[in-house]
Amino acid sequence: MSVLFSTLFSRNQIPVGKTVNISINPISGALGAEVSGVDLARPLSNAEFDAIHSAFLAHHVLFFLDQTLTPHEQLAFARRWGDIHVHPYVEGLPECPEVLEILKTPTDTRNFGGRWHSDQMFSPTPAMCTMLYARELPPVGGDTLFANLHAAFDGLSPGMRELLANLKGYNVGDKAKRYGGLSRKELYGATMSAMKVKEPTEAVPTDAYHPLVRTHPETGRKALYIGSHTQGLENFTDAEATPLLEYLQGHCVRPEYTCRFRWRDGAMAMWDNRSVQHFALNDYAGHQRRMHRVTIKGDVPF
Repeated sequence: MSVLFSTLFSRNQIPVGKTVNISINPISGALGAEVSGVDLARPLSNAEFDAIHSAFLAHHVLFFLDQTLTPHEQLAFARRWGDIHVHPYVEGLPECPEVLEILKTPTDTRNFGGRWHSDQMFSPTPAMCTMLYARELPPVGGDTLFANLHAAFDGLSPGMRELLANLKGYNVGDKAKRYGGLSRKELYGATMSAMKVKEPTEAVPTDAYHPLVRTHPETGRKALYIGSHTQGLENFTDAEATPLLEYLQGHCVRPEYTCRFRWRDGAMAMWDNRSVQHFALNDYAGHQRRMHRVTIKGDVPF
């Protein structure tokens, strides 16, 4: 549908007062919309940016079609949203360090992001937004799944919501190392040969406690805040916490709370880590996939 942003449209979006020629087409009932009619390589007007921001809050993940972006152009668009986050475990591009190249070669067996998660949950201030731009795609496969954590919270019983209201999850960046396994650097180096991994500095936190029920700072909506980084609960033993976390994680990714995006050349996705989990599928063995990622800093969850 072509949207005139002088009025509200679906899912409680915020009016911006001016008309812009941007089309917003939802791709599922749960979340996600394709955006066309905008060129992210050029500076956006305030009205265009406000329209995209409203759609972002309404649909949680946006897919911009038919883009042609250099790393610096992608970064310029990202800076409209806030300060840039630098990944603690992976090196950025030499010419543009804030842009992370996510590359899986035909011989790699593991992919980057191949589990349900929200980005940087192990940080005291997790990422607000992630932008992922397709540079090179396999002939088939490599889709990304997304889950709406607002809908997951709304789908809980009143009793479960009350139980979770004051609980905090323990989120770990290097969970395998916590249990005596390989560090992230060792794991990535062994299974993702093309990724330029690094050890985080001592100044970079690798674990954090966050509320299991998070309030979105812009909309005020409640969401479950959980993902693969969540490895325990504050003041709970592992034996007590694990069954509850496993239930909640399975609940979050029920089909009715999700959407699936089939990548195409020139597509860029941006998603709200405050309300969304995502999962990069690893179903293109023998083929290469190259993406450019920029992440926006967030704030303290509450």
